[in-house]
Amino acid sequence: MPHSVPELKRALRKEQIAKREALSSIFRKQAGEKIARAGIPVDVVPGSVVSGWCAMGAELDPLPLMTKLHGEGAKLALPAIVEGKLIFRAWAPGEPLQRAGFGTSEPDKTAAVVDPDLVLTPMLAFDLRGFRLGYGKGHYDGGLTRLRATKKIIAVGLAFDEQCVEKVPVEPHDQQLDYVITESGVRFDGS
Repeated sequence: MPHSVPELKRALRKEQIAKREALSSIFRKQAGEKIARAGIPVDVVPGSVVSGWCAMGAELDPLPLMTKLHGEGAKLALPAIVEGKLIFRAWAPGEPLQRAGFGTSEPDKTAAVVDPDLVLTPMLAFDLRGFRLGYGKGHYDGGLTRLRATKKIIAVGLAFDEQCVEKVPVEPHDQQLDYVITESGVRFDGS
């Protein structure tokens, strides 16, 4: 039985990956589309920068929501890892992407680096306190910490209902989300 927070996180990651992968591809696609139709509980001012991500494997796909927000005037960005740190590069639907580490894609290295106003975050699990469990590299926690030190941002976790757990084990560096949204609606609203 794991006892330390890192051990608890590792065990939970393994469990949540299996649970998420058990969801049908049709369900996963419909969940992303349902979230996009419902939108987010935050006004996105035209010209604001919204960062999403390129879904990999069985992750919830944020592209339908990103496309909707882009159509409403938001500028988009995607994450990139540079020298072990999470940055965000400008991107628009239809622009080419390059294969990157960890099985994901990102904009070309020549794309402008931007600081998003709203960060859509992927996760393996979340709790109703607004904490998320990522893949264990700390990229999003570091990126949110950096952004929050320079400006007011909103961090919105997107997940499937099945990813909700009683309590995500947390460490001092773990960043709390402002919202968590699933296919059934807003599950956490920290405001």
